[in-house]
Amino acid sequence: MAERKPAKKGTQQSTKQTTGKASKGFTDEERAAMKERVQELKAAARQGGRAHKADGESDVLAKIADMPEPDRAMAERLHAIIRASAPALSPKTWYGMPAYAKDGNVVCFFQSAQKFKTRYATFGFSDKANLDEDAMWPTSFALKELTSAQEARIGALVKKAVS
Repeated sequence: MAERKPAKKGTQQSTKQTTGKASKGFTDEERAAMKERVQELKAAARQGGRAHKADGESDVLAKIADMPEPDRAMAERLHAIIRASAPALSPKTWYGMPAYAKDGNVVCFFQSAQKFKTRYATFGFSDKANLDEDAMWPTSFALKELTSAQEARIGALVKKAVS
């Protein structure tokens, strides 16, 4: 009878970053955002067809109120710009961030700098936004502050995104 060799077990190598340190997977902030998303989905499932714009609005305003300055001031201003530029968008939270959706699909969102401990806040668009231009276009913008010119540009982009 022939001797059976044990099957080789797959070797798992740790992912290395450019610094040479092994990756530990998701950061604490990323795990917290995923947990927030699970809670958002559970809340939406409980509400079923009863979900109202007002519920999303109050959730977004609560998230904004919890932000430290200067992100809070930027988020408040962005909320006003988005609501004025595209009243059809429904405010909702998305991974614990203020977001704005059309037909249930997130079109744009605001990520505070503090959320993932970055040096700037981010205003971004999802793939549901109608911003396609040629073969390449921006989907997010770094924000350190808002000027009137930037506010006008954001308003125009939001209008285009929902067109």
